[in-house]
Amino acid sequence: MTTFRVFIATSLDGFIARPDGRLDWLPGATPDGVPAPSGEDHGFGAFMAGVEVVVMGRATFGAVRDFSPWPYAGKRLVVLSRTLSAADILEDLRREGVEVHPGPVEVLAAELREQGVGGVYVDGGRTVQAFLRAGLLEELTVTRVPVLLGEGLPLFGPLGGDVWWVHQGTQAFPSGLVQDSYRVRR
Repeated sequence: MTTFRVFIATSLDGFIARPDGRLDWLPGATPDGVPAPSGEDHGFGAFMAGVEVVVMGRATFGAVRDFSPWPYAGKRLVVLSRTLSAADILEDLRREGVEVHPGPVEVLAAELREQGVGGVYVDGGRTVQAFLRAGLLEELTVTRVPVLLGEGLPLFGPLGGDVWWVHQGTQAFPSGLVQDSYRVRR
């Protein structure tokens, strides 16, 4: 069964990136905004163990393309874009397993289900919002970083209706990050 999941960090005021897309506020980020390895993975390794495919939008791909080490090693990565081609990405990134899909998310989701894909990691603000609006997300893990940015790119946007979630648990980390996990209420 295909399960669409989110694992994402936000500032206390709900932003996933600065207005220009930079991630320099994330703990351990280098001056160019690339998160540096630290002692805590905040559950990311366990989460990724259940992921076969990562889906993100073009803007998120642009923000993470230079991460080192590559957090998606061994995973198929689908970049949602109507303007990029696979050649554009592969030529620039030189990584295997990266492909482009023009969307919409409902079509991609149907294709992944037909392919028998299990866990799908949905990442990036607009992409998460599109999957939410389509009623496709089943699991949501949000890690709050204790910083107020004041402005930026929000995780959530207009949905067209309420989406209720069932709280699965909260974990506080020594770093000060607090993580909440939810399953969608059907």
